[in-house]
Amino acid sequence: TSTYLLIKTVKSANNIQEIENVHSKLEKMLLDPLKNGANPEYVTRLITTFSDAIIDKVITFSLKKMGPPPCKFVFLTMGSEGRKEQTLISDQDNAIIFQDVKNAETAKQYFDDLAKLICDQLNMAGYRFCDGDNMAKNPKWCQPLSRWKDYFNTWIRTSNPENLLHSSIFFDFRGTWGEMALADELKQYLLDSIGNWSGFLRNLTENTLYFKPPISRFGKLVVETRGEQKGALDIKLAMLPIVDFTRVYALKNGISQTNTLTRLFRLCTRRALTNKEYTNIVRAYNYMMQLRFLRQI
Repeated sequence: TSTYLLIKTVKSANNIQEIENVHSKLEKMLLDPLKNGANPEYVTRLITTFSDAIIDKVITFSLKKMGPPPCKFVFLTMGSEGRKEQTLISDQDNAIIFQDVKNAETAKQYFDDLAKLICDQLNMAGYRFCDGDNMAKNPKWCQPLSRWKDYFNTWIRTSNPENLLHSSIFFDFRGTWGEMALADELKQYLLDSIGNWSGFLRNLTENTLYFKPPISRFGKLVVETRGEQKGALDIKLAMLPIVDFTRVYALKNGISQTNTLTRLFRLCTRRALTNKEYTNIVRAYNYMMQLRFLRQI
């Protein structure tokens, strides 16, 4: 109840100061539910609802300051947020798609300024900047629809799996605010392009195999051997094979959803996974997500 009241508070905010560092309040509210065994899927969806409310409010503030946009646009979230799998330690992974228009330079300048304002205010709300600069405030990731199609076409047709490695985050995008038809069109373009270029899935699979489960040849857990995290197990890294495997099979089967558990369910209903495989993977995923939440708390 308290988390939904917090979401209501976000939605009623009148300025960015009223939601400054509001993300930290959510962490405290989720402590007891997580300790008492709350379903990780429910918790991640609640965190997503909270984050989407923040984005909605921040964009509203930003548009009020910038004035009306020159054309329609959509704000994308990517990575864990795009999959609706955010945990309590979250950075920004986002982008902007805007319509192709005649006065392209004017539109680009407007959306570059808007993106900077949005990302700066999200940082104020408690969502830190992405270390890899995969944010809309990076001019590279604030582009018209035609340029985004060019990006995906290049990534899909690359002959080198390593060239694809750093762009895999973009394959888990979802429209969060604005003209959803732009995000839908890009998603359909992605799925159609993959169907015409099977080498892409092979490259994506090769990258997935780079990440090994942290278990040694003798069945022992592999932990960090140096630095501040010496002796610790990286649970996020342990989950990557599940997330990556599910992405490959979802794209192969034309599944447009980005959430890992939803993708797994769709794969099971399409008989791409057996019931036993589906159950085992979901149990492993939820168990590790629960561990991540408790550790972050």
